[in-house]
Amino acid sequence: MIRIALFGLLGLVLAACSSAPRFLHYDGPQVTQVRIHKTERLMELMHYDTVLRSYPVQLGGNPIGHKQHEGDRRTPEGEYIIDRRNPASAFHLSLGMSYPNADDIARAEEAGHDPGSDIFIHGRGPNVRRPRGDWTDGCIAVRDHEIEQIYAMVRDGTPISIYP
Repeated sequence: MIRIALFGLLGLVLAACSSAPRFLHYDGPQVTQVRIHKTERLMELMHYDTVLRSYPVQLGGNPIGHKQHEGDRRTPEGEYIIDRRNPASAFHLSLGMSYPNADDIARAEEAGHDPGSDIFIHGRGPNVRRPRGDWTDGCIAVRDHEIEQIYAMVRDGTPISIYP
């Protein structure tokens, strides 16, 4: 009997240490907009004019200014839509946004560049433990337990505004 109890306890400890994402349930007010304030390094989940939750964020390694092209390590600025989710992300969980939009494509093509793609809100995942400063290639990063909350709250089709 003691052996069974010890195996059960060991299983609980291992589950608690797992880096596998938790899929949380959210039944509160609808998130009607995601706002990112780059200068303040802050994300707000909005229900119309009410802030439901806010989170500190880390940005692309070159955070000043709007993303111009692939590889510039900048986080975009402007209006986008949450358009996909990745439950198997290397960065714990992730929500994709509709970057590049038509203006981003035109600006990059005019400069002779590829605008880039695959901009996400994501966690850190198992390979990024204690990042310092802005470290992504243009994405918006939060802690793993925070992306679990955000992933549960934000639906595909939610507008996201990214301010300088």
